[in-house]
Amino acid sequence: MGEETSLQLDDRLARDSHLVSRLDLCELRLAKDSRWPWLILVPMIADAVEIHDLSEENQLTLARETAKVACLLKQITGCTKINSGALGNVVRQLHVHVVARNEGDAAWPGPIWGHGEAEPYDEAIRQKLIGAIREGL
Repeated sequence: MGEETSLQLDDRLARDSHLVSRLDLCELRLAKDSRWPWLILVPMIADAVEIHDLSEENQLTLARETAKVACLLKQITGCTKINSGALGNVVRQLHVHVVARNEGDAAWPGPIWGHGEAEPYDEAIRQKLIGAIREGL
């Protein structure tokens, strides 16, 4: 499969997250929900819906970037558990969620999807988290 790197970010991803950084393959974004430190990796490959839509090289790059972001998020937050996954049931564009979870958080031990309403970040806290992530990259 020939992969084009021109990316049109899904409107919902754009609306529900802040740009943090651009990595080798992915755009790294922070979800607009302060209940969980929640990062989203979006491969900058047009029309990618599933991980297997990527070339083998880009699959490996996505795995490396996901692991790097997960380790960094755990280090920054000191969370109990990192949840990672590419669901795509609502937004078809390929994206990988990396979520810091803690015992006793708003949805523990269940999934975060569909649990209550998103709570926006305090601007100073959001900027501090994005700064720490950028510094760690």
